[in-house]
Amino acid sequence: RIMRPDDANVAGNVHGGTILKMIEEAGAIISTRHCNSQAGEPCVAALARVERTDFLSPVCIGEVANVSAEITYTSRHSVEVQVNVMSENILTGAKKVTNKATLWYVPLSLKNVNKVLEVPPIQYMRKEQEDEGKKRYEEQKLDRLETKQRNGDVIFPVINPEPHTVGYSQSSLIHLVGPSDCTLLGFVHGGVTMKLMDEVAGIVAARHCKTNIVTASVDAINFHEKIKKGSVITISGRMTFTSNKSMEIEVFVDADPFVDESRERYRAVSAFFTYVSLSKDGKPLPVPQLLTETEDEKRRFEEGKGRYLQTKAKRQAQMQQAAQQ
Repeated sequence: RIMRPDDANVAGNVHGGTILKMIEEAGAIISTRHCNSQAGEPCVAALARVERTDFLSPVCIGEVANVSAEITYTSRHSVEVQVNVMSENILTGAKKVTNKATLWYVPLSLKNVNKVLEVPPIQYMRKEQEDEGKKRYEEQKLDRLETKQRNGDVIFPVINPEPHTVGYSQSSLIHLVGPSDCTLLGFVHGGVTMKLMDEVAGIVAARHCKTNIVTASVDAINFHEKIKKGSVITISGRMTFTSNKSMEIEVFVDADPFVDESRERYRAVSAFFTYVSLSKDGKPLPVPQLLTETEDEKRRFEEGKGRYLQTKAKRQAQMQQAAQQ
């Protein structure tokens, strides 16, 4: 679809959350279509996880975004989908790939939303494709479990925080889940949640550096539990790490099903977003160093530094491999 002015962020490009929402919609369509391709109980595919996705280049207002999705692996109860986003300047005909993402879905029964159905298998061109997919499946399954186990932090307000501290830029957004946010099953669309998470992360980044900011990448997004229509969700974000030119922001979503008194508030989604600071003409700017005050903040900073160095090393290895080819 064509990108309109209401899709723009403050920098004038398409909002990163809008792109994430479009990616998830494409994944949900192809997964639901595949899971209902054989006779059996009707179902809707629910988003369980989004692997790391990089924003390779910005999408501009007036350009056409083309989102394509392909199923690349199926396990007994999950579907792996690869999604590519390409932007097209319809005045010049120029095209470029702007995003690549890997998403995992599980099919939930329309009759019983807590029942996960079996996924029809796909045919692989080569045995290696199935083996590689199975390896990716096991890795993401383990990472989801580890992430859920370490999720328990809560963001508390800080009185009169100093600039460039964690407390100074941390932000929260409260949202009542309505019918337009939900799937046929009455649970929140993953794309809606990701867009809200990106908005909160963007506020944190802008508060920290006081400049235009854009989403550079999103680390794995884990959907731990479903969020039901009528719930109140709190999307919280805080700065965890800064390099010279980037900021890592931890974002998590807590759901409060206040219409269901038997259920307490719970952690539903978590992820790390990376932002960069831009000048008015779109050039990268140095990022103010994050000032850590508590032991927890220092620990999170070192963990973020480890993720940053790991990603940097992986990117350099890919560039060297591409140069050799």
